[in-house]
Order: sequence, then C-alpha cells, then structure tokens
Amino acid sequence: MKHQIDIIKQCVADLLGRDNTSHGMDHIDRVLTLALKFTQQEQANTDLVTIIALLHDVDDYKLFGRKAAVDLPNASRIMLEANIDPGIQTQVRNEIHQLGYSKRLQDIHPQTLEGQIVSDADMCDGLGAHSIIRTLQYGFAHNRPVFCKTSLPNGCSTKSYTDNNLADTSINHFFDKVLRLKNLMLTPSGKHEAEARHNFTVDFLRQLFQEENATAWLEYLDNYLTKNGGTDRKTSFAAQTQRLGVASEDAK
Repeated sequence: MKHQIDIIKQCVADLLGRDNTSHGMDHIDRVLTLALKFTQQEQANTDLVTIIALLHDVDDYKLFGRKAAVDLPNASRIMLEANIDPGIQTQVRNEIHQLGYSKRLQDIHPQTLEGQIVSDADMCDGLGAHSIIRTLQYGFAHNRPVFCKTSLPNGCSTKSYTDNNLADTSINHFFDKVLRLKNLMLTPSGKHEAEARHNFTVDFLRQLFQEENATAWLEYLDNYLTKNGGTDRKTSFAAQTQRLGVASEDAK
C-alpha cells in the first residue's frame, strides 16, 4: 500500500501544486499529518484515512466547479492510476462526498470514523495560525479587502455560502465560518485540538480590534461568542473597552 499511497501523493502534488487559494499541497500535508495523529488516538484505519486526506480537495467545488464535486473525476482517476482496490475507491468517494463545511450546513457529515477524522483534521486546519494565513491568502487571491471597520458581518446563509459568495472582507469570513468550526468536531481528538486553535483565533481578532480601536467589533465578537458557545479565554467587551480607554457607554 505504501507504493500506491506514494503514487497518490505525487498525483495530488501535480494537481494542486500551483494553487494559491489556500487549498494547495501545504494544506493537504497539514491535514494528513493531523489526521494521522487523530488516527493513532482513535485507533482507526491508517491507509483509509491517508487516502481520504490526500484526495479530499482534488475535486473541491471552489477549485474545479460543482460538477467535479459531484462526479469526483480527479479522485477517481488518481485512485485508478494507483491501482486502489475498487471497494476502497467506492468507500473513499463516499467519504469525500460528505466532507466540507458547505455539507455540514446541509447537515451532511461522514458516518465512518475514518471520514470523521479527516473532517476534523480539515476543519482544524481552518482554525488557529494557519486559519489566519489561509483566510488572508484566499481573500488576496479573490481581491477581497482584509478589514473594514464600518462593515460588521451580516451573517452567511447556507445558500449564500454554497453559492460561493465571498464575505465583504476576510475578517468577516471569520464570523461566517471560522469561529463556527469548533462546534462541528466529530471525534474527541478533533474537539481537543479545535479548542486551542479556536482560542488562538479569538485572541487574534481581539488584538486586531483593540489596535483598530474598534469597540463595536469587540462588542460584536463578545455577543457572537456568547451565542455560539464562547471560548475559555473570553474577555468581556466592558473589560476590553476599559483597556482601550473608552467608556463602554460610548461604544453603544
């Protein structure tokens, strides 16, 4: 199986090696590394997790269109080239069809442990330090502004997200998607990893809003976290406005 997996890795690298939208081989490698860590902790099938993780983005609708996301031509071709057993090919395609944030908005998620592990690893890569890098990278690739102090998020519906309508700014995207990921973990390993990464992401946003003297955004963040499960390191809006030297009444 090692030789077959090496073939898959090379095919995926050839396909995604030039991607500049945060779905390139660096993302695949991080997801695979984290998925294998979860695999040891959850005692899952290593080969199956590896194949799913390597192929999970090769037909992503944001890169290849909606028809490819349904038919999975790249994943199917790569598995054929690697001479993967037909039964495993079917299982991998089934798992890929259930992966992704847009699927979770439709209440679709993997049913097997191996698919759940890859889902958690993929979403964990959407949190923490690399979340910040990937969100900005994707925004730059699509000419999206980073932050607009006067443009608070309006929320993102299932339809608007799956239609690939970009948020107004990269920072707004954190509220449309990133800060929701912690609550979508499916395994104990994923939940543990996501908690720390989520808190780091919140810290980044707080620091940005403090430096921008954006008191309305600090209040919005507090309200958002309260509504969506909060964070262990949450600091109140009132405390933040005190640190900014601004009375909370002035920010209302």
